[in-house]
Amino acid sequence: PDEPVTGSFASFIHAARPEHLSETVRQRSKRMILDSIGVGLVGSTTRVFDIALRYCRLYSSPPVSSVYGKPGVKLSPTLAAFTNGVATHSMDFDDTWHPATHPSGAVLPTLLAASQMLPPNTKPNGLEFLLAFNVGLEVQGRLMHFSTEAHDIPKRFHPPSVVGTLGSAAAAAKLLSLSSAQCRHALGIAASLAGAPMANAATQAKPLHVGNAARLGLEAALLAARGMEANPLILDDIPGCSGFSAFYSVYQPRALPAPGEQHQFLLEKQDIAFKRFPAHLGMHWVVDAALSVRNLFVDSAGCFSPSLIRSIVLKIPVSKYIDRPFPSSEHQARHSFQFSACAALLDGEVGLGSFSESSIQRQELRELLHKVVVEHPEDNVANFDKMYGEVALLLHSGDVLTGKCDTFYGHWRKPLSKESLLKKFRSNASHVLPEEKIEALISLVDNLEELSDSSQL
Repeated sequence: PDEPVTGSFASFIHAARPEHLSETVRQRSKRMILDSIGVGLVGSTTRVFDIALRYCRLYSSPPVSSVYGKPGVKLSPTLAAFTNGVATHSMDFDDTWHPATHPSGAVLPTLLAASQMLPPNTKPNGLEFLLAFNVGLEVQGRLMHFSTEAHDIPKRFHPPSVVGTLGSAAAAAKLLSLSSAQCRHALGIAASLAGAPMANAATQAKPLHVGNAARLGLEAALLAARGMEANPLILDDIPGCSGFSAFYSVYQPRALPAPGEQHQFLLEKQDIAFKRFPAHLGMHWVVDAALSVRNLFVDSAGCFSPSLIRSIVLKIPVSKYIDRPFPSSEHQARHSFQFSACAALLDGEVGLGSFSESSIQRQELRELLHKVVVEHPEDNVANFDKMYGEVALLLHSGDVLTGKCDTFYGHWRKPLSKESLLKKFRSNASHVLPEEKIEALISLVDNLEELSDSSQL
């Protein structure tokens, strides 16, 4: 009989070797690591991060793993993974893949914490760290490809809380050198710890989804390492008994090929999307469209004058949790097509400061929001690989100006340049680190394969 799907995943995790990573995969994943660290560092300045950190410091377990942006502060490995995961997603600034999930935030904090947990003579080197990171990505990507539902913007479960938890468990299992049987149980345990509803999007609870994925995946691997068992067919489609299929209405799992010549990592086939500003990925189409039409407006009128605008028409896909006409908090604003378009029109850019309370409550911005009309063309589907954003300004003069974006700068089809990625990292990291440490981090990640002790990260 064919090998069960769960067994094939466990075998892959156990058998993967550094030589299985192509140059493309290594370079792309190092870009992800650097960006995720920067996002986590700037995320350590947020209120939701402070809440999570104060909670974690209630526990008295041995502090061994570092916390983003807090020199001298250490927590237990699982709580450090949780806190750093929260930091990574606190601004919705972290990378996004297709099918939709935030892959790095669920895995990198796990590996950083676990690297510091291990005894000095067993610390993983940089290449082993990079391999474990890619194993975590691969498991997430393969699981999402089991369901056509996962290809669209999610409606039920927040993907990082589902596939991210299993990706975290897989990455930790690899870093901790678990046996194939232990890897299988780690996946099964992680499935029982996974899942968070989409209704908590646009709230302070959403970053907890990524924090929990990092923490609970590590816990699953640690429990498996100590002998805990779970259903060895958790990823298989067993009629009448839901395993991982419980998270998807359509679920068609396939065995994962063994690493080697017959296997190609998903990251080899498709790059990642890096965000230029801290908001839901869908906002990036609308912002680029808004900036485009703003340029047309300024070229014709000489300056941007909201009083000349009768209405603003947004042509966007149907997605209830990011269709927010009048957001009242930073987290709602990060998940609002309307706010993102109006902020871009008013300011000519969208950045960290765009989502402050003072920016959200501006009278001129609220007046623009009242002019917005939303349309949902049938050809504009809620899918990060197919959607587009269109912004039309209907002027009192009768003129109509239109801007459209099919692929924003930073999308996997139009990836950020090395210079743009480094600029983003330096800007984010500068909120908590001095210049010399920023440059040292860039060098460490760039030469990760040569690092003898990955806990130096």
